[in-house]
Amino acid sequence: MITVLRLNHRAARDKRITTHCALVSRAFGADEMVYTGERDQSLEKSVAGVAANWGGSFCIRHERSWKPELKRKATRVHLTMYGEPLVEVIPKLPKTGDIIIVIGGEKVPWEIYRECDYNVGVGNQPHSEVSSLAVFLHEYFDGKELDREFDGAKLRVKPSPRGKNVEKLGNL
Repeated sequence: MITVLRLNHRAARDKRITTHCALVSRAFGADEMVYTGERDQSLEKSVAGVAANWGGSFCIRHERSWKPELKRKATRVHLTMYGEPLVEVIPKLPKTGDIIIVIGGEKVPWEIYRECDYNVGVGNQPHSEVSSLAVFLHEYFDGKELDREFDGAKLRVKPSPRGKNVEKLGNL
């Protein structure tokens, strides 16, 4: 199972960014996102709605603290601009078993750097946790996540050179 752990969500300030982290997590192959900080039921409802319409079993849940999540038996990967280069870490990661991918919100506690098995730099320049997460998952899955089919989908994009085409499936 691949879990994305989003730290310190602030409902008023981070609503869109945390939503985008969840959408990227789901679309790029993670199984769930756990977030800490302020509980945001509108975030949870929005992400659940996307999963219900577009398929898959992705879920989102709130936890009061990140500490129990990092105590789980899993490979713990922290995405930070200060970490080791992504291209050097990806080959070291297991392709089976649980992985927890930690992405920051507000200031990341030093314990995260110490407790994670890998601190990974997706480039060593400031940019978004959304982009870090997308690039990391894309590299981890060797690009295969882009061809993934989502079970139980009610909607599916029909690729088109121009315009937006969405087809309704029999599950609707």
